[in-house]
Amino acid sequence: MVMKITYATMSVDNKELNEAYEASVEAVRDRIGQTHGVIVNGESRVDRDLYEELSPIDQDIVVGRYAQATIQDVDDAIAAAKAFAPEWEAWGWERRRDLMLRAADIMDEHTFELAALMSFEIGKSRLESLGDVAETVEFFRYYARQIAKNDGYVTELNALGENEVNTSVLRPFGVWVVISPFNFPMALAGGPSIGALITGNTVVMKPSNTGALMALEFYRVMQEAGLPDGALHILTGRGVEIGDHLTHHDDIDGITFTGSYPVGMNLLRTANDKRPKPVSCEMGGKNPVVVTRSADLDVASEGIIRGAFGLSGQKCSATSRVYVQDGVYEELVDKLVAATETVTVGDPFDVKTFMGPVIDSGVVERFRRAVDEVQDNGGTILAGGNVLKGDGLDKGFYVEPTLATAPLDSWVWTEELFMPFVLVASVSSLEEGIALSNDTEFGLTAGLFSNDDDEIESWFNRIEAGVTYVNRAAGATTGAWPDIQSFGGWKGSGTSGSGGGGPWYLRQFLREQSRTLIRG
Repeated sequence: MVMKITYATMSVDNKELNEAYEASVEAVRDRIGQTHGVIVNGESRVDRDLYEELSPIDQDIVVGRYAQATIQDVDDAIAAAKAFAPEWEAWGWERRRDLMLRAADIMDEHTFELAALMSFEIGKSRLESLGDVAETVEFFRYYARQIAKNDGYVTELNALGENEVNTSVLRPFGVWVVISPFNFPMALAGGPSIGALITGNTVVMKPSNTGALMALEFYRVMQEAGLPDGALHILTGRGVEIGDHLTHHDDIDGITFTGSYPVGMNLLRTANDKRPKPVSCEMGGKNPVVVTRSADLDVASEGIIRGAFGLSGQKCSATSRVYVQDGVYEELVDKLVAATETVTVGDPFDVKTFMGPVIDSGVVERFRRAVDEVQDNGGTILAGGNVLKGDGLDKGFYVEPTLATAPLDSWVWTEELFMPFVLVASVSSLEEGIALSNDTEFGLTAGLFSNDDDEIESWFNRIEAGVTYVNRAAGATTGAWPDIQSFGGWKGSGTSGSGGGGPWYLRQFLREQSRTLIRG
């Protein structure tokens, strides 16, 4: 590793980082376009229907062809995971921890290759891709530290007599399902899987077909570290039938889902029809920022731009709504317009590129609808607003970073857009900004720019969000890091009440058993 990589510390000015990344781009070209099987109990099952994943950078680039799991594959994977679960628990937390630390070292060693593959697959810039891999490495190491700090979650209790021994033991649920999205294809596949595995659960993972290569690379790293075949299974595939069969199977014991609000809410309503089980859902955000008169407007502008347009706005934590106190509104808008117009869009392999493509044509169409909504309903496109063609961009999906105003009753203020589109409005006070910020079904991340201690304290106490930042130039609402900022949502953004990469996260994968022993 050439430097400490986090979303907040990386810089494209680092020559050593750039050289290592660019060498890896060339080195991994022969690893894209391959055919990959469903992984069940260590067996790669290729003789299935195939999904061809094309790069959003250039639709002539085939990232991979993935076997699409059948109902039988789902049943077989769950059966194998269930059969191995007792042995995996019996490994003990120390042995599982040591395996995770080996995996961390292996992934760390291959960070640049994995990041290059991710750029091909998702269209992430070098810094975003490197951050995704490095975050996954830190999940391994942080959760290893956490399980050791808690002594495997075994706690001695008090006794009623000298011959009595009472113990609280947190034990795994059994078979855990992880359903991961495209936008953080390593961290959001790996993070929950590491949490489930290190606590003694076996895992059946279903990644998005867009992003499946990274899930398979995660599996490869785990296998190299010595993970037994029965502990982790990868079901690539699409369609309601497979997902529904997996998440409602009689023999699964817990679910971690990252994706849309409608799908997550449906899982919450239906997955426990037959018996109770934990269902942890992270379901997106509509993340607000409030800027008061006391703020440093240069810091606010930088934080908003980075939060809104990093990964082309395709983050559940992306800055989406900005409420600016009157008196500084015009000045901040001028700064935001100027900054937006300098954002470099294009080939993510180019070191000068800040914003690569959006993931597919559906996002381009949603972008057009949002622009039309603003223009047709009394709003203004302040910067951006165009789909980009020419200059080598015609084969991919590229849009301009966009800053807009719109009436507050427009749907662009309420729907999660998941693209580089940020709205700005003037407010009379911090109180009005907080009220508008909280007027949403979501509660994932939020930001404030203020240099008034009373304002800061009031905002922290009243904002309805699980991840909060004040005066953060590195990303007004984005960039959480394990052991630095726990990441989890309130309200319609999350269900577990414990953030990923935080001190309480592993608890959700465990259930308590109280043990009383009377010695004769």
